[in-house]
Amino acid sequence: MSLRLNETVPDFSAETTHGSIHFHEWLGDSWGIIFSHPKDFTPVCTTELGSMAKLEPEFAKRNCKIIGLSVDPVESHLRWEKDIEETQGCAVNYPMIGDPTLSIAKLFDMLPAEEVGTSDGRTAATNQTVRSIFVIGPDKKIKLMLTYPMTTGRNFHEILRVLDSMQLTSTYKVATPANWQDGDDVIIVSSVSDEEAKEKYPEGWKTIKPYLRFVSQPGK
Repeated sequence: MSLRLNETVPDFSAETTHGSIHFHEWLGDSWGIIFSHPKDFTPVCTTELGSMAKLEPEFAKRNCKIIGLSVDPVESHLRWEKDIEETQGCAVNYPMIGDPTLSIAKLFDMLPAEEVGTSDGRTAATNQTVRSIFVIGPDKKIKLMLTYPMTTGRNFHEILRVLDSMQLTSTYKVATPANWQDGDDVIIVSSVSDEEAKEKYPEGWKTIKPYLRFVSQPGK
């Protein structure tokens, strides 16, 4: 199954460190983030899970649920969480999906559908493509997909920044420029005419080119 932006995220049932879930039901009307890992007790992923644990309150403020996935059983995840808390100084309070049959990794196109076997005997290297982030909107559509190499730890502050952008741009007819941070000026999208922009932004905007118009971030 090949996934694309703005397609409905696959639904599934799974065992997690917080019990059984049905994914769409678990999401409810929230935003959601799935971030996956090729193997438990791996060094980079240990730091990533700790980093996300520390940022979880920030995601919660934005009505965004977090769920991890690793190609190992839930029992292994629970042991790993103890190491994460010890080494990263923060408990993992979000659920972690167990995927020992590789079914969810295949469902999300992180492993080939024809891949055989279970998590038994597999290494991080054989699962190296299970290093993806999916951001999902309240409409159950995929809003972002990113896949990282095993040797490069993910920057979850960037994921938080992207979430701020997507939530802003889903509410207002604006886009965010390169390196935008919350509170910076934004771009009026091309589908908004100058006449409509005058109604929306009576205080005016800055025109660089007819197609490049900057305005103060709405809602601030």
